[in-house]
Amino acid sequence: MTAPNTDAPERTRRGRYAAVGRAPQDTPAGIGTYLLLATSMIFAAFPLYWMFVIATSTDEALAQVPPTVVPGSRFLTNIEEVFSSQDVFFAAGLVNSFVVSTVVTASVLFFCSLAGFAFAKLRFRGSRVLMLFVILTLTVPSQLGVVALYIVMGELGWNGTLLAVIVPGLVSAFGVFYMRQVIVGSVPDELIESARMDGASTLRVYASIVLPTLRPALAVLGLLTFVATWNDYQWPLITLGGTDFPTSMVAVSDLAAGNYVVYRRVLAGAFVATIPLLIMLVVGGRQIVRGIMEGAVKS
Repeated sequence: MTAPNTDAPERTRRGRYAAVGRAPQDTPAGIGTYLLLATSMIFAAFPLYWMFVIATSTDEALAQVPPTVVPGSRFLTNIEEVFSSQDVFFAAGLVNSFVVSTVVTASVLFFCSLAGFAFAKLRFRGSRVLMLFVILTLTVPSQLGVVALYIVMGELGWNGTLLAVIVPGLVSAFGVFYMRQVIVGSVPDELIESARMDGASTLRVYASIVLPTLRPALAVLGLLTFVATWNDYQWPLITLGGTDFPTSMVAVSDLAAGNYVVYRRVLAGAFVATIPLLIMLVVGGRQIVRGIMEGAVKS
């Protein structure tokens, strides 16, 4: 009679404990993980796909029950109607949105990284109070300042111009806070002190040490800022509504104006306005994921 094998349960327990302590990137994915990811992707991408379907179809497609999920053949025709509309300056809206989003994103990346570096590594009187004030501004809804902002822009003579959309977004409180947290966890004080001992100025430390370290975080902040600025609707509608140079979101809303809404034209314009964001996601996706993962694993 053979003795029972007592090593098998012990090996099973050791394997279970090893799996619990294993890093996520070293853990093989099972069929359930792939099914969950595929289901999430389908639910996330279906609204965009259905918008494309309606943008390629006729007016009767919306009345079908169940709704159609097969693209039609009128995409170019609907796009031509969007750009040729006499009451909607859609092409100008795309150009204006690109200009506004690019300028605001570049400004936010520069000023927020500079301010974050100052709050994280420089010692000056009142830094904690100022940082607390910056954080508190995140708790105030932006809608509360619309009236005051409109009055200020009117006093400056900027209402109805792109300056009224660009200037209020040149610096972001979230960007300052985010950059400060990344710099605190990524840039050691010893590295900055050694650079100062070598004669580097504050701006040289910022340009040569801080900025290269912040590249993944800057990619994340840049994408979030560009998308938020591109999709901003309320303030551009207030200050640019009724002018000849709206932003893309205002132009899309103009497509839906009137007593009779042509939804295939509205969704065709919305799909075209979404393409730049998809391109940015494809081009900068790797840097974005890298920035998010680096922020997740730092203590």
